[in-house]
Amino acid sequence: MSEWWTYSLSDFLMFSARTYYRQFELMNREWWPLHLLALGAGGAILACMLRPRSAGARIAFALLALAWLWTGWAYHLERYADINTGAPYFAAGFLVQALLLAWAALKYGSRVPAAGLPAGFGSLCMLLALAYPVLAALAGRSWWQAETFAIAPDPTALATFGALLCWRAPWLLWVLPLLWCAVSSATLAELHVRTAWMPLAGGLLALAAGIWSSAVRKRAFSV
Repeated sequence: MSEWWTYSLSDFLMFSARTYYRQFELMNREWWPLHLLALGAGGAILACMLRPRSAGARIAFALLALAWLWTGWAYHLERYADINTGAPYFAAGFLVQALLLAWAALKYGSRVPAAGLPAGFGSLCMLLALAYPVLAALAGRSWWQAETFAIAPDPTALATFGALLCWRAPWLLWVLPLLWCAVSSATLAELHVRTAWMPLAGGLLALAAGIWSSAVRKRAFSV
């Protein structure tokens, strides 16, 4: 029997890029026009970022909690599990993140958005998450294979980084989105998708912005 360390990720991926994106097509056809509601929810989160209000953080985190919960069930359990045996574990992680975001909505719901880099980069993350379906067209795929915020995991994670930055959420809420982005980028790289770098790069850039902002705040308070 071969040693376990001789295996690579490609040995565990029993599907092609065509099959991978076919899962999104089947799900999108089944749930359309739910995508319009999802994009509306994303627009509401962006509005809360750009126009501070007392309940903005509560609304944003609550909507994100629903997005992670729905994506965990509708995508990971109902679709991705057909081709990837790890999908139920991903779904469990998405459920945990949904619970953490619901907790954040209750505990940090009255926070006002941060200013400067966190606000700007957070809003940019949200805009890119809403524009994520355009990647399908740029890659020559059908619009039915597009990934949409609150329905597909990658744009949902990217939008979450934006909210975590904007409302200076605790680092505990960053762990699972970052792990997912690492898994997603590794999977897409093995499938030879040209945009494989995007999920992990987006997460790491958001993390760097959060660390920089935290350091600036600590320096300001120490003066």
